[in-house]
Amino acid sequence: MTSKRKKDPNQLDLPVISPQSAPNSAPQEQNAKTNKENGNVEPGPASAGPEGGKPGRPRTGHVGKQAREESNHAAHVEAESVPEALAPAHRPFNPAKIELPLHKRIDKSFLEYASYVIRDRAIPNIADGLKPVQRRILWAMHLTDDGRFAKVANVVGDTMKFHPHGDASICEALVVLANKRYLVEGQGNFGNLFTGDPPAAARYIECRLTDLARTELFNDELTEFVPSYDGRNREPVALPSKLPLALMLGTEGIAVGLAARILPHNFPELLQAQIAILKNESFKCLPDFPTGGLMDAREYKDGTGSVTVRARIKVLDESTVVITEIPPTTTTESLIASIEDAARKGKLKVRSINDFTSEKVEIQIKCPPGVDAEKMVDALYAFTDCEVTLSSRIIVIRDNRPVELTVGELLRQNTAQLVDLLKRELQLREKKLMDELHQRTLERIFIEERIYKKIESCKTNEAIFAAVRDGFKPYRKELLRDISDDDIERLLGIRIRRISQFDIARHRDEIERARADLASTRRSLKNLTAYAINHLETLLQKYGPMYPRLTKVSRHEEIDVREVAFKAFKVSYDRESGYVGFKVNGDEFKTECTRFDKILLVFRDGRYKVIELPEKLFVGPDLVYCGLPERDRVFTMAYADRNATYLKRFTFGGYILEKEYLCVPQGEKCRILFFAPDTPETLFIRYKAAPYQKINQQTCSPGELDVKGPRTRGRQISIKEVSSITAEPTRGWDAETLTTRVVFT
Repeated sequence: MTSKRKKDPNQLDLPVISPQSAPNSAPQEQNAKTNKENGNVEPGPASAGPEGGKPGRPRTGHVGKQAREESNHAAHVEAESVPEALAPAHRPFNPAKIELPLHKRIDKSFLEYASYVIRDRAIPNIADGLKPVQRRILWAMHLTDDGRFAKVANVVGDTMKFHPHGDASICEALVVLANKRYLVEGQGNFGNLFTGDPPAAARYIECRLTDLARTELFNDELTEFVPSYDGRNREPVALPSKLPLALMLGTEGIAVGLAARILPHNFPELLQAQIAILKNESFKCLPDFPTGGLMDAREYKDGTGSVTVRARIKVLDESTVVITEIPPTTTTESLIASIEDAARKGKLKVRSINDFTSEKVEIQIKCPPGVDAEKMVDALYAFTDCEVTLSSRIIVIRDNRPVELTVGELLRQNTAQLVDLLKRELQLREKKLMDELHQRTLERIFIEERIYKKIESCKTNEAIFAAVRDGFKPYRKELLRDISDDDIERLLGIRIRRISQFDIARHRDEIERARADLASTRRSLKNLTAYAINHLETLLQKYGPMYPRLTKVSRHEEIDVREVAFKAFKVSYDRESGYVGFKVNGDEFKTECTRFDKILLVFRDGRYKVIELPEKLFVGPDLVYCGLPERDRVFTMAYADRNATYLKRFTFGGYILEKEYLCVPQGEKCRILFFAPDTPETLFIRYKAAPYQKINQQTCSPGELDVKGPRTRGRQISIKEVSSITAEPTRGWDAETLTTRVVFT
């Protein structure tokens, strides 16, 4: 009786070996024979259970362990003989098959990662001004848009079909879009820009597209699509946006080795700038922030510089100031924290801070006794976040590469794209109108001329088509193009009821309307610039009042931290009292200056000196000039000594504070007759009357003189005694008297 050998439970299942691999099985047979001779493996019948047919419990002792090891070794040897087609997918490491060295592979991986972050995460595309997550949110909302509000959670779920990242980033980007007002309208608690409070959960708030987004962002027929990240859906490469969204929305992006910051701009002002571009006129666009504030944009430099934005602070009374608008990048909480930090450091003194912010900002600050509210305002600007400086660096993706542009360059590209999109829309509309006009004309002829009667006797499809074609031959001139098989199929599909109820007059009116629309479309195509301007003006008229400028453009006075505050002083001179200073209520030489400016004083006897800003200084009644000392500014002066009168132009150059200098020749007694900054065009000279004196008045041109130093003598005017020299004709000037011109020799 032949017994079948039972399978060892420790033996691995291996594929059947082909006869060609039989020689490789010798080691396995040898190992099996050796194990059997050593008694390590029990024969098949001995492993049967008490009932003969059921296997018993395998041994677990030392001998069984050794048997398992031997069996595993045999299985490994047999696995090596498995044909290549049946072998596992894993292959041992082979350095010879490496395509790139390690350092090049790392470089390649880093470049791919950097490119992904720059193009697909952080930087907006110049085509529509949107980051990928923003574009996917708007596209998902467009696909389900029916004019009603939808749960933000639903929008996030729809967006995840296109966005290969988590729901948190999508929800955050959607909240930002809603708070920027232009494209997404929110309903519910979307957070507070002023206080920094977070929005409610996505399941509690709703949103929808604005009318502006519906009309200006989408056109499925002009949109280029690519498969989504998982290949299940299509998403747009870029939306066919007719709006300069990058500048409208503003954005910040930090990528690998690259950081971009585009400040938000006012929508109506951008439209006006685009109109100016189309009209070849100059334009200027400045940022506008949703938090308001006061902005100094002198250093903006068309988007390559920076702006300084201050909070709007009102003085409520002598000891109270109220912050009503805050700078961007701050919240009421962070602003109060910066004020408290400055107070702790002794930079300013505050009695109390109360935050009453709700829909509008209202932070009330009480000053301690002895602190003026006006000085508190300047201290807040100098030492707290009530003043912030924002740099601008406009970087966008163009042709799959990041490029840095100015506001003007970006807006010009947006305008060119607008014109191109309008052209493509008009061409698409022209094609549709031509198709509509062609189809309506076919229907009219088909029914009016009873061409359908000619197919009654036709037996085959080819005969029907031929009959219809023959029926239209007399009316070929009325058609826009040749009749096609699709046209005939459409005509043959007209129902009998429609033929019997066909209204010829109404149909002709519809044809005329289509022709008028087609003519209007073709006129617009011929005058694309005018059409684009009209499009922008329509948008401006419709949406301009909805989006007024929130940030006021102003010029900020610089604040010196050495003095808590920077103030403007007005220095003046009172000749009657002889006092000069910013606490003098005088009528002459009124000069606006700062606490740290110096003052130039020039006296009638030719002395001059530069002094610190005086509050109230006695200088006497002989002051002829008081102003700011400018090293290279040209002054014009006429003076008289004992012998003659002279005229000269000069610059003061350098000086030492409080030291007296002379602007006349040294050692001579002189008297200044005329002194003025810059160079008057003409001087009017009047002489004192004298016997036998024929010429009593003359004119001269100071511009004929060269600019010298302050102690030069100058050019002689006359040896006559001068009564007055002025830059304008005075009351004593006689226009009818003989007047000559001074000739300098």
